[in-house]
Amino acid sequence: MNIYKNILSAKKEGKKLLAVLIDPEKIDLKNIASFFEKVHQSITTHIFVGGSTDKDNVTDTVVAAIKKTTHLPVILFPGDVSHISQKADGILFLSLLSGRNPEYLIEQQIRSVPFLINSSLEILPTGYILVDGQKETATQKVSNTKPIAQENIELILNTALAGELSGKKLIYLEAGSGAKIPVEANIITLVGENLNIPLIVGGGIRSKKQLENAFNAGADLVVIGTAFENDEAFFNQLKK
Repeated sequence: MNIYKNILSAKKEGKKLLAVLIDPEKIDLKNIASFFEKVHQSITTHIFVGGSTDKDNVTDTVVAAIKKTTHLPVILFPGDVSHISQKADGILFLSLLSGRNPEYLIEQQIRSVPFLINSSLEILPTGYILVDGQKETATQKVSNTKPIAQENIELILNTALAGELSGKKLIYLEAGSGAKIPVEANIITLVGENLNIPLIVGGGIRSKKQLENAFNAGADLVVIGTAFENDEAFFNQLKK
């Protein structure tokens, strides 16, 4: 499974991708089979697994259960090194570029090397940029960093381009879990038009219209999490 190659191919062909984000702390293992019945009837192309915290160390168990249930690529979206599971297909190797906390720019990454160096996980270097979704997010609290204001579009763009120039293979614009507002279309368009690598957008997307807006603005892959946690019927709007 070559996850990045497939994302690049989709970008080249203009095919839009959708990832369902599963927070291991919030999903009930008993409901995984029925949840994925809905996933497989939808336009979902990828599964992201992760959250800012994993107090009960359930990521590995959840990933194993998901892998038994789906053929879709399962990609870790880790809050820190303890959230790495060798049972997934790939991992977003995240650097929090919007913050200035070295712990999430490089320290966690260094600590993860012993887990990743001999791993079969496909490693996807990702520049992670938190923008203000008008709600304090778990990422802010855990990383002790501030998001970039959506009005500061030049800083968002330059941060994304710095990520690409430093070798990131993906840029992820994130308004945060449960954001009141998603990343604005003009930001997605500006960043997407100037990047040569795929653009991921997530946070605050709760309707088919908002999903279409993100795609039309230039997102290559959109991530939806909270909307599905709150209402699995949302899948009915996204059927193949």
